[in-house]
Amino acid sequence: MQRTGSERDSTASKVARRKAELLAEISDREALCLLYDWEFWRRPSQTPPPGDWRIWLIRAGRGFGKTRVGAEWVRARIEAGRADRVALVGETATDVRDVMVEGESGLLSVCPPWFKPVWEPSKRRLTWPNGAIATGYSADDPEQLRGPQHDAAWADEAAKWRYEAAWDNLLMGLRLGRDPRCVMTTTPRPRAWLKKLAGDKGTAVTTGSTFENSANLADGFMEAILSRYEGTRLGRQELYGEVLEDVPGALWTLAGIDATRVPHAPGDLRRIVVAVDPSGTGGEGGDEIGIVVAGRGVDGDAYVLGDRSCRLSPAGWGHRVVEAARDFRADRIVAERTYGGAMVEHVIRTVDRSAAIDLVDARRGKVTRAEPVAALYEQGRVHHAGGFPELESQMSAVTRAGYVGAGSPDRVDALVWALTALMLDDRGPTGKGRLKGAF
Repeated sequence: MQRTGSERDSTASKVARRKAELLAEISDREALCLLYDWEFWRRPSQTPPPGDWRIWLIRAGRGFGKTRVGAEWVRARIEAGRADRVALVGETATDVRDVMVEGESGLLSVCPPWFKPVWEPSKRRLTWPNGAIATGYSADDPEQLRGPQHDAAWADEAAKWRYEAAWDNLLMGLRLGRDPRCVMTTTPRPRAWLKKLAGDKGTAVTTGSTFENSANLADGFMEAILSRYEGTRLGRQELYGEVLEDVPGALWTLAGIDATRVPHAPGDLRRIVVAVDPSGTGGEGGDEIGIVVAGRGVDGDAYVLGDRSCRLSPAGWGHRVVEAARDFRADRIVAERTYGGAMVEHVIRTVDRSAAIDLVDARRGKVTRAEPVAALYEQGRVHHAGGFPELESQMSAVTRAGYVGAGSPDRVDALVWALTALMLDDRGPTGKGRLKGAF
């Protein structure tokens, strides 16, 4: 019988309270040893599965304790002398440092004082007293993993990795020792390569929800997160750890996006634009500011280059827009005039007075604007250069009846503005001025 979220919450709280009581009953020395005894603290779902698996895929909701599991698994392998060369691969180099190494559940935190590694940030390297080494790699730079060999690996938030090649290169280098293994910790997203990996004979899959770890989460977190996401499609993914498939009647399908995906955009793009979809409810608690970069090649096709969407103050996202334009050497910034277009221009010009901005009018509804862009995808004329999980998740939830996801599809709106400007608008650039550094 499946228990409800509240029942799981109650059970987890009782277990946590009993363990806390036990700590209070023993000596300080015993308590210190027990504090670093992961077998005592972990839940059954955080225990490595038996068998000869090569990949342990932990696909669970936010707050499940995935990071702790990954760090403790690496620690256990090294302490047992079963790993000497470990790869730590995160979405970005910052994620490796801030989450996997220095985070509250990262390796520096879980390792006991008597067996703590030395962290050398400049070398992206942890070194343990027994000589074992773990090296950090960014999945945003798959070439980092071409060549190095390892006998163990921890891949974190792999569903958010932009390039599947990062996983391919990691797996090819996992060939040292007698029993090379990898633990992958990720919030689920419908990525084709991950779905295939989950079905492989050598993969053991663990699933779980946020509720299982409620006793260890901050006060008020569960109430706040449930009030916003309970009963929503995003909640099923982020809280319950479900892998969501395409919505019936969606304008875009994940298989269709995958069919035209390319590893990298061509180097001879004729035009590049940054599109901005402003939010009426900015800040951390509001909807996102959609910021999408796209270009058009000499072949006439469009290429989605970047997704810089965020939840920041006007000053914060204004800088983010200008940085995106400079990073990609964009010709123009495209922003909606209605519902904040004038405000967007003011915010961006506060950062860069010379920014080249085109204001566009939303005379038609979101779905009506999106349909011609979806048709371009069906014709194979739009390519995603790498992966954009959050954007693609929103795209797969847009139907002709509207958006079935949580909040507003601001990333999709920005995508539509960008591709409309590149592929469907024959007026050409009309604004004045040029971006600093634009070609």
